[in-house]
Amino acid sequence: PLSPAAVVGAGLGGSATAYFLQQHFGPQVQLDVYEAAGVGGRLATVTVNKQQYESRGASIHALSLHMQDFVKILGLKHRREVAGKSAIFSGEHFVLEETDWYLLNLFRLWWHYGISFLRLQMWVEEVMEKFMRIYKYQAHGYAFSSLEELLRSLGGEAFVNMTQRSVAESLLEVGVTQRFVDDVIAAVLRSSYGQSVLVPAFAGAMSLAGAQGSTWAVEGGNKLVCSGLLKLTKANVISARVTGVSLHSSEGRALYQVHYESTEGQGSAFYDMVVVTTPLHASGSNFTFENFDPPIADFPGAFQPSVTSVVHGYLNSSYFGFPDPKLFPFTSVLTTDTPDLFFHAMDNICPVNISAAFRRKQPQEAAVWRVLSQQPLDKQQLKTLFRSYYSVQVTEWQSYPRYDAAKALPPIVLHENLFYLSGVEWVASSMEMIAVAAKNVALLAYNRWHQDLEKIDQKDLMHKVKTEL
Repeated sequence: PLSPAAVVGAGLGGSATAYFLQQHFGPQVQLDVYEAAGVGGRLATVTVNKQQYESRGASIHALSLHMQDFVKILGLKHRREVAGKSAIFSGEHFVLEETDWYLLNLFRLWWHYGISFLRLQMWVEEVMEKFMRIYKYQAHGYAFSSLEELLRSLGGEAFVNMTQRSVAESLLEVGVTQRFVDDVIAAVLRSSYGQSVLVPAFAGAMSLAGAQGSTWAVEGGNKLVCSGLLKLTKANVISARVTGVSLHSSEGRALYQVHYESTEGQGSAFYDMVVVTTPLHASGSNFTFENFDPPIADFPGAFQPSVTSVVHGYLNSSYFGFPDPKLFPFTSVLTTDTPDLFFHAMDNICPVNISAAFRRKQPQEAAVWRVLSQQPLDKQQLKTLFRSYYSVQVTEWQSYPRYDAAKALPPIVLHENLFYLSGVEWVASSMEMIAVAAKNVALLAYNRWHQDLEKIDQKDLMHKVKTEL
């Protein structure tokens, strides 16, 4: 039997991994989860006027089956939707505005962009339909030892190629126009990844699926999923920063020593299995691997710094061409890739607890806005967006991989029973993507532990799964 196992990180990746490990190995597996900052990782909240607001990782796609499951198992609720309209701003004018009337929206898109809109939808739907196969594979216990194998089993070589070429290139190829890419696609990617249409096609498809599907969030804050899963698995959460892992062996088995620093000083502990769910790219980690032969190579790539400013204040609607603030109709503003634009997106956000009586603030009232940008906003930039404000709370983080195409994807298996989860973000970064990877790592660890090789990297899974039913 497996005991004990360590999970490094208590964000969504770490808590979901702990949950799935326990699902597969059984309740007797002893789980230590190391977390330096706070449970929830990037799913953090900020407080304004005694109300909590999501500072990041806000919406979950309707097709996110693992996230849906977590919410059900934990008895959490979907946050009530508060309707609002969005628009895309070019720095001078709005290139696209949403209206109350769905048909008119379609007509506008159609009028402006012709068949591009349909072609985009068909492209995204085809990718999502193939991606959804993963749930079937996982339900049957199949796992993949590399991100390439996982992608190949879902969509063949085409899916692997989608991590190496840009979303712009893929869309132009299926007949979407350059204008649609520049106006609409660029704005969606800036608001989700803070990056341009040069992000890889697969990551782009995932982000576009979120933009056009219905999305939801967790009542009380998305981070409740993390604390809930850890409580459910009765994992032992150790508040310490892991500095490295060294390999020892006992009786021909690999034994891993996890080294950590906490307020009490330095310590270490031995484990049969370790899953690292915090990013290991060179810029962000001082994580060392010792005694491994061959040595564990460095992880290429860097993370994109991004800044979230939560501002409580009065919107300067005249900057957007609405001298009378009462007439400003949008609750979220996306932006095109224009050199002078200093922010990626802004939205009028609702608290994580929405009462039945809650109504969104009118545009002329003071409201809580979340502004996403690459650099912290200076006084002048804040003055451009807001007539006046009461408070500004700034969170700076390394939120998403800096997607330069043509990088090899990071490995999942670092050593016999030593696994790496965060590499999946180089394929695409979303809450569901991380949950899918957590389930894959747990199944992979289980299948390897029991030497059930029939369940790893199988070819032609669609056919196998059909015949098993």
